[in-house]
Amino acid sequence: MATEIGKDTKVKLSLETIISLGIVLVTMTGMWFTLQADIAEAKELPEPPAPEVTRMEFQMKDEMIRNTIMTTQEDVKEIKETLNKIEDKIYK
Repeated sequence: MATEIGKDTKVKLSLETIISLGIVLVTMTGMWFTLQADIAEAKELPEPPAPEVTRMEFQMKDEMIRNTIMTTQEDVKEIKETLNKIEDKIYK
């Protein structure tokens, strides 16, 4: 049968349990206020500047992309030549 809780109900807690609950409550409250302070501070900070791309960096990236395209074109040509040789062997 279920126990009913009323004004005559007695709850026994050890001193150790009460202290543990108090420590947890204080810790959680402290964390809450610290988090709120950090959020308020973050709202006041300016946004970080966008990274600037230097002329040298742009040129290097552009050159790398162009080299990659040229290499890919050469690879495609080689694949086409190989495919043509295979077709010649198969159909002739």
